[in-house]
Amino acid sequence: MAIAAAAVIVPLGLLFFVSGLVVNLIQAICFILIRPLSKNTYRKINRVVAELLWLELVWLIDWWAGVKIQVYTDPETFRLMGKEHALVICNHRSDIDWLVGWVLAQRSGCLGSSLAVMKKSSKFLPVIGWSMWFSEYLFLERSWAKDENTLKLGLQRLKDYPQPFWLALFVEGTRFTQAKLLAAQEYAASTGLPVPRNVLIPRTKGFVSAVSHMRSFVPAIYDVTVAIPKASHSPTMLRLFEGRPSVVHVQIKRHLMKELPETDEAVAQWCKDIFVAKDAFLDKHTAEQTFGDQILQPTGQPRKSLLVVASWSCLLILGALKFLYRSSLLSSWKGIGFSTLGLSIVTVLMQFLIRFSQSERSTPARVAPAKDNSKGESSSNLDKQQ
Repeated sequence: MAIAAAAVIVPLGLLFFVSGLVVNLIQAICFILIRPLSKNTYRKINRVVAELLWLELVWLIDWWAGVKIQVYTDPETFRLMGKEHALVICNHRSDIDWLVGWVLAQRSGCLGSSLAVMKKSSKFLPVIGWSMWFSEYLFLERSWAKDENTLKLGLQRLKDYPQPFWLALFVEGTRFTQAKLLAAQEYAASTGLPVPRNVLIPRTKGFVSAVSHMRSFVPAIYDVTVAIPKASHSPTMLRLFEGRPSVVHVQIKRHLMKELPETDEAVAQWCKDIFVAKDAFLDKHTAEQTFGDQILQPTGQPRKSLLVVASWSCLLILGALKFLYRSSLLSSWKGIGFSTLGLSIVTVLMQFLIRFSQSERSTPARVAPAKDNSKGESSSNLDKQQ
């Protein structure tokens, strides 16, 4: 990490991790003392507490880096966002698609009840991964034999969720890179599938399971398409911490859950068709640098995240000054060494968070060699992984 970048990242990282540990502690206390008595009360409290941490990252986009997220959708969908349960499917275009989703959820008033299906290793991330675990994110191992029952139980637990929630599912299974696109194109060409140009081939088992178990209590699917204009750099965690702006275009289509097909095979094909259409839609966006006649909705720049970060900063500064005054920590070499060690740990953790978010380091989709169609073995082996 460059010295100039570290000068910015370390203070922000210190704020994030210290406030995050406070949030985690509150979540843990509520989990132990309140959840056994009333799960709904725990969820309502956790929604507010989790936002106190997650709003810091929303602030990072809105007020520090100045990333502009432009939302295109119809007025009815825009009106219902945040007022109903929804299963959200999206192309996994950038390193921070999940964070773009958090911004949209915050604008819609459901940030604290936004959930996602994520890989199991994510829950071990210090602070942020722990907060996701307390918030009932679903963590999978990308092995359907192990994940089928985990996903089923996790989805069933959401039936009595007391507030409108979004559950995000990245059905491509991994973040988009050119190397992964080439692998997907080779696979599609060898099996007679439509060859993608802007998306990866969806792995539909998780989606089929989600639809099967959520039909009765989730009214809508939000089909989200994320695109980065040619004139803008793709946003990354490092660019965010460095305060470098970007532009992200987001188009949202709302599909009624009750209108989906009934059989698992037909639901899987519906998902594949959605991504074929999404691919063509992204071709059009590349040519026009906009989502055509779709309406650009006003999302504003709420000050709530600014207020939360300012409050955390004041508490941290006052607490640090009071601690230093009472302990005389910096008056001895031992204290200076202890402080240096603490800052070093924060630096390493921030580097780890940034590297973890990079698409080049994400687990690639495992594409199996094509089989002989005459033996009935040409179905996508991508569906075997989550």
